[in-house]
Order: sequence, then C-alpha cells, then structure tokens
Amino acid sequence: MDPQPVIGLTMGNPAGIGPELCLRALGEPSVLAQGVPLVFGDSGILERVAAAAGLRFRGRVVSLADWEASGMVKEPTIVDCAALRAEAVRPGVISAACGKAAFTCIERAIRAAQVGHIAGVVTAPLHKESLSLAGVPYPGHTEIFTALTGARRSCMMLRSEVLTVSMVTTHVGYAEVPQQLSVQRVLDVVELTAEALHRLQRRPPRLGVCGLNPHAGEHGLFGHEEEEQFVAPAVRQAREEGISVDGPLVPDAAFTPAQRRRFDALVCLYHDQGHIPFKMLAFDTGVNITLGLPIVRTSVDHGTAFDIAWKGEGSPQSLFAAIRAALALARGRPNRGVSQ
Repeated sequence: MDPQPVIGLTMGNPAGIGPELCLRALGEPSVLAQGVPLVFGDSGILERVAAAAGLRFRGRVVSLADWEASGMVKEPTIVDCAALRAEAVRPGVISAACGKAAFTCIERAIRAAQVGHIAGVVTAPLHKESLSLAGVPYPGHTEIFTALTGARRSCMMLRSEVLTVSMVTTHVGYAEVPQQLSVQRVLDVVELTAEALHRLQRRPPRLGVCGLNPHAGEHGLFGHEEEEQFVAPAVRQAREEGISVDGPLVPDAAFTPAQRRRFDALVCLYHDQGHIPFKMLAFDTGVNITLGLPIVRTSVDHGTAFDIAWKGEGSPQSLFAAIRAALALARGRPNRGVSQ
C-alpha cells in the first residue's frame, strides 16, 4: 500500500473557529481515509478550545524543532508552534497577538510544503484586522502565499459543486479596481483557472469572463470602456491559446442557473462580484484555492465567526472540502509529502 499524503492545516486566528475545526479534522474518518492531517498551531490553545467546545483533544503533539528536524509523521499530529500563550487568548476578541500567531503558523506550513514534507496547505480563517494590528504587510491568505512562495502570478478561485469563480482583483477598494485591470492580468486569471480546472475535472473547462460595468458597459455607455480595453482582448488571446472562454458577460445575468450550466467557472473582476453569489450558493461547502503557486494551498471559504468561536457550533464541512480539494490537486505533483 502506498503511504498516505500528509496534509498541513493551519490553525487560523486562535480567537476564531479555526482551532475547533482543526480538532475535528484530526479525528474525522473521511479525512483519515485520504491522508494524514498535520496541524500547525499551539497545543495549549487547542487544549483550551477542546475543553470549551466539548471536543476531544486528538493528535500527537510535537515541538516545532522536533518536527523540522525530522519532517516525518505517521499519525494525526499537532506541530506546536508556540507562537502565543494560551491564557492570553479570548474567544471572539480581536488582537495583534492572535494575528501574529496565525501568520507564524502559516509561515511554518509554507516552509514545510516548499521542502516537500507535506503535500499541501489547508488554511483555517484569518482575521484581517488582527493581521494588520500585528504589522503583517499582507491583507489576506492569497497575498501571503503569493509573496512567501515567490509566485510570479496567482489568483483566488472559489470552488463548489454549484459554482466556481476566480478573481482578477481581490482585497482592494472598488475605486482601485479599474487601475489594477490589464489585458495580461485578465489573461493570467483565465489561464490559471483553465489549468486548475483541467486538473480537477480531467477535461478542458468552459469559462466565462464578467464585465466590470452594468450591462458589461453597453459599448462604452457605462464606465470607461474597461470591457473593450481589458476583457475582450484577453478573451481573444485565450481563445487563440485553445481555451474555451466567452466574455465580457453581463454581470447581473452571469450567475443564473442557465449560465452556471453553460460554464464550469466564471472569471470575476473584483472581490464581491464573485463572492456574493458564491457565498449565497455554497457558504458551508465552498473551497478557496490559490492558483499559480509552486505549492498546493486551499482554504475554507468563510470567516473567523467570532460570534460562535470556541462553542463547538462551527460547521467543519468547508474545511473537509478544502482538504479533499488539496489532496486532489496534490496528486501527481512531484515531491508530495507522504507519511513515513
């Protein structure tokens, strides 16, 4: 029997629901049947969360130094990053310390994936204000992974059984979106989306690209011809590369049932253009995937849920879906981490 791949999970913001979701993954039969979960977190915090949420504390605990010296696991394991005193955390409370601890766990997981100790990284939710308070110079996971892995290009893709969307821009204000558009950026996202879906679906995908303005601009009637300047040329180039893609699509009609049956994914030009319909349709089951990285990275597609943190009420289904997606993306990649 081939050894199982080891999948790294990051604890996320300690004051949110990430720790309890990771605890559930350590004992979930459907996860254990596919791989070995390895949580980068703080054992003291996880013990506190387990007691507060009425969950079983599972997994062998190893120090960060011991893990980095060996890089080997055979069973569900917690790598104790010791980034924060457990007693300093309060559920649902924003703090710089929690932001820093979450970032530290991500750094360690990325390093493990880069050297091939794990097959990929699955992240629990961050809190952006906590990151900012900690002085972390990135607004979210996508930007962190892109910077720390040195990726030349990347994008965010949200995937579910009912809708898949990719974003040309992400964590920027609306006024900044037009300035961040270019033919090359739109083309990059189309290419990355096509490549990822081909791997996941094992067939060439059908893609659509949304316009920026109402009615996709009506040939310059609305906006400043962003569709003609950026979207249409990118679509033409992608078609020349053999990608099945259409656009610019009228955004308010792009997510109807008929259009969702027509396309395997929709490329969206800004954050909420894709996130709003996606979260309406797949809030509990969606997966966030960063495309274009030299490592595999997936995530839950929900926030820290401070209002229910440490109560055992958070649904783990998005995390389990993210683990399945990470393992699917990792298959066939060189140097994928396996249990020893």
